[in-house]
Amino acid sequence: MDPVCQDRKRPKEVNVRIGVSLSERGGPDTLDKLTDDLRRVADDGFASAWMSNIFGLDALTALAVAGSRVPGIALGTAVVPTYPRHPAALAQQARTVALATGGRLTLGIGLSHKVVIEDMFGYDFDRPLRHMDEYLSALLPLLAGEPAGFTGETLRAHVSLSVPNEERVPLVVAALGSRMLRLAGERADGTVLWMTGPATVRDHIAPTITAAAAAAGRPSPRVVCVLPVAVTDDVETARARAAEVFQIYGTLPSYRAMMDREGADGPADLAIIGNEDAISARLEELSASGVTEFVAGEFMPRDDRTRTFLKSAAAARA
Repeated sequence: MDPVCQDRKRPKEVNVRIGVSLSERGGPDTLDKLTDDLRRVADDGFASAWMSNIFGLDALTALAVAGSRVPGIALGTAVVPTYPRHPAALAQQARTVALATGGRLTLGIGLSHKVVIEDMFGYDFDRPLRHMDEYLSALLPLLAGEPAGFTGETLRAHVSLSVPNEERVPLVVAALGSRMLRLAGERADGTVLWMTGPATVRDHIAPTITAAAAAAGRPSPRVVCVLPVAVTDDVETARARAAEVFQIYGTLPSYRAMMDREGADGPADLAIIGNEDAISARLEELSASGVTEFVAGEFMPRDDRTRTFLKSAAAARA
């Protein structure tokens, strides 16, 4: 390869930690495959691996299995929905996972969406901010190894747990609206984002949550940004696949609001797609916007070029 071309394709150093989103691959050996994927992510030098909790594997259980077999790498959920689990049950599970993985877990939680929580599960999705506020009142002390003593309008928790953790389990809250961002800044360690672009992070997410954390006397919050990534010269093919794979997110109100803020027509506009120089520029833009941790969601099949680039970018940041 021409040395000039090689330099051009080398990722520039960006001030953001780089992680990878794990996906289950199905079959009766899916946990073994997940463990293999996590081991590869760790060996490639990524800072973290995150897993969503939708309708497949339970993310916390899966991370306990794979994470107990693969040392070193930080782990996170992005995200576990709150409504189906009492905060004491979730704290118990999260603390058990943290114990099994040497304290490497960050628990990411979120409201999910009305179509899931109300239409599928039958829970009342009215006043979701009140729900999250009360949920945190019960969850946070339990994650810190303290008893919960809370009675609210939507839940109560008068319980203590005996899981022998040495440290508190860190918590990030999926937050997009201003009031939820303020709540996350005041009470949690930060936020975890999906389908949210750099302009929205710069002008809305980062200033809102950072100001709330500062006003509450808390450290600067983590801003974990998860976005689809593909390193390719065939941009149109990748954009078409992104539009197909992530179509549903353009119809969900919370993500649609972030797309409108960003001026994006749909999920394909938020996917990070292009050659190595283009991806480097987008990562620099996200870092400058206030993102502290970037999590790459690979979505093109057999995408060795994307993994090679991200591996180099993670090494440059290490």
